[in-house]
Parts: sequence; C-alpha cells; structure tokens
Amino acid sequence: MKRKTTLNLVLCALFAGLSAALSQAALPMIPVPVVLTQVSVFMAAGLLGWKWGTLSQLLFVAMGAAGLPVFSGFKGGPAHLFGPTGGFIFGYILAALAAGLLFERFGRTRRAALPILLLGALLIYFAGIPWLMYAGHLTFTKALSAGMLPFLPGDIIKAALCWLLLPKLYPLLKKVM
Repeated sequence: MKRKTTLNLVLCALFAGLSAALSQAALPMIPVPVVLTQVSVFMAAGLLGWKWGTLSQLLFVAMGAAGLPVFSGFKGGPAHLFGPTGGFIFGYILAALAAGLLFERFGRTRRAALPILLLGALLIYFAGIPWLMYAGHLTFTKALSAGMLPFLPGDIIKAALCWLLLPKLYPLLKKVM
C-alpha cells in the first residue's frame, strides 16, 4: 500500500508539472490564451482518478498562487488568478474532479471517454465564462465570443488526443501499480 501511495504522489506531482509545462505552449489571444493544459488535466483525471487527478490540479493552482511562473506566459501569483483567466484555471480543478469521478464510474474505454472529456471541457467553460464576465467586465455574449467560441475546435482536438491515448496508457499504468 505504501508503494502505491508513493507512486500516486509522484504521478500527482508529475501531472502538476505537466500542467505547468503545457500552460507555456500558448497562442496569445486576448483576454484568454490558447493553451494545452487541458491535455494534462484530462490525462490526470483519466489515469489517476478523481482524488489524485484533482490533487494534481490543486497543486498546479497552488504553485501559481504562490507566485511560481506556471501559468501561461510564465506568470504566477494571486493577481493572475483574479484576472480574466482565473475562472478557467480554477475550472481545471473542477474538470479533473468531475472527469475523474466519471472515469472511475464508467471506465476508460473509448466509448466512455469522449463524452467524459467533452463534459470536462464544458466544465472549464462553466467556471471560466462567468469569471471572465466579472473580471473582464464583459457581457455574456462577449465573454462567450472571447472565452469559448474560438477555443471549441482546439478543445475538441485536445479531447480527441486524450480519447486516443487514455485507453492505451491506463492499462500500462495499472501494470506498474
């Protein structure tokens, strides 16, 4: 049991670091950049489950809140969390929690994975759009136009990538555990 907990802690830290690294793979857009962080969020949820996947994203957010430059553009600090993108960043935690719970309930098969991944993406928007409205002083329509609509094609591609990888990687991880 101790070995499994240690491995989960290591994987949790690894996915927090992966989220930080993928946050730097960004296309600058105003007010929300296009980042690859969702790939790490979804892979953590699918591979580690709800508890450790959520913890990995909590660690990622905590590192950024502490001032480490883990957010897009090598930014960090509490001010970044309260800016226009803060809701999306907190949405990673919500998405990891919900997707992890659903993966544990319905499995990591190709059939189950795609709807779970798309729901996770919607939950990030669910957290991000209201915060973008508030922090960016935007109407609902403008927040959707700035924070969701341009990102949908890329988010579908990211979900498809995870959809392809998860059913192959999960059995490999289970062999190690």
